Amino acid sequence: MTVCYYNATVEFFYNNSGKELFHKWRPKDILVVALGLTVSIIVLLTNLLVITAIAINKRFHYPIYYLLGNLAAADLFAGIAYMFLMFHTGPRTAQLSLKTWFVRQSLLDTSLTASVVNLLAIAVERHQTVFTMQLHSKMSNQRVIILICCIWITALLLGLIPSYGWHCLCNLQDCSRMAPLYSRRYLTFWALSNLFIFLIMVVVYTHIFIYVKRKMARMSKHTSFHPRYKETMINLIKTVIIILSAFVICWTPGQIVLLLDGLDCKSCNVFAVEKYFLLLAEINSLINAVVYSYRDNEMRSTFRKILCFACHKMPKYSPALVKSSTAEHRILSQNGHPTVDSTL
Repeated sequence: MTVCYYNATVEFFYNNSGKELFHKWRPKDILVVALGLTVSIIVLLTNLLVITAIAINKRFHYPIYYLLGNLAAADLFAGIAYMFLMFHTGPRTAQLSLKTWFVRQSLLDTSLTASVVNLLAIAVERHQTVFTMQLHSKMSNQRVIILICCIWITALLLGLIPSYGWHCLCNLQDCSRMAPLYSRRYLTFWALSNLFIFLIMVVVYTHIFIYVKRKMARMSKHTSFHPRYKETMINLIKTVIIILSAFVICWTPGQIVLLLDGLDCKSCNVFAVEKYFLLLAEINSLINAVVYSYRDNEMRSTFRKILCFACHKMPKYSPALVKSSTAEHRILSQNGHPTVDSTL
């Protein structure tokens, strides 16, 4: 007969999994909370700035920027989820009800999944526009909305599955060590799913990198090769390298640790690094805003206007924008190839 422990305490499951709960604040706990709250506040402010900029600037009303706005929303949600975790961690964990513990974890899983899936959508969109040499995707607004809804539905499903059945409340032998109320099978599934998405992203961006590098080599042989076009390509390569490096550094360690825990690696000391690797994954929500937005000149200009409270409506006419458009037209006429967005 299966016995379920729905009325047990959080501490009961932590003891079952061998994860120690401390009832007094340690210097390590204070350090983690201080760092976590600092990162969360910065993540909230930067991504809120990105969302505001995309909303008020009509030049950003294109599919790629809608996806960037959704990424900022996912990262904003991640900042809120991580802040909620910081207020319910350490000695406070033992005081949580099972429902509150599941809410804490579901918020994290949903927000981080939304961020990762959105990164994949942006990678695919960039791949399409780069290979067709377009500045913006021809995707309709309706399809963008459907895509964004699919991203959040996927994130919600993966984040809420443990709360609605895929836990270990009725099978203590299957309890994870890092997340003592979660099933090890769920952790394995979640880690493998994310690692598979990582692999797809690496393949997509590597393909972009190789294509752009070959394109530069071919174009450099022509006398009509415009210097600005070369600069555009170089900036695109730099952005791709930054994206891949940040993504691998921030996400891979945590997913590997989750996978090891899901596979019940007894010799792996997952407790020593789990909090720091989770913080590292949260830092990626800050890096996303920097890489995808702050490298855009128009985005930076909009940020300055927001921060200085100079104006709340973008001007219809700007000499700088006309000059930029004229230069792009010259590149088209001399090279026969339209420029691409070098920052994304």
